Amino acid sequence: MAMKYWYNVDTGQVETDDTRSQDATVMGPYDTHDAAAAALETARANTERWDAEDRKWSGGGSWDEESQED
Repeated sequence: MAMKYWYNVDTGQVETDDTRSQDATVMGPYDTHDAAAAALETARANTERWDAEDRKWSGGGSWDEESQED
């Protein structure tokens, strides 16, 4: 099994399966050290992209619970 990498949000360090703390707040797993190191940047970019998609979708009409048929 290939080693996985994790980004520790508390320390800002990349950890491996062998060095990861049990109680740590981590993002992952990632296949490479570089991917784990970029975890926050990747998450930020994904959030911005998803927010833009939501705005685009909402612009075409809005969801109104009261107008939905049962």
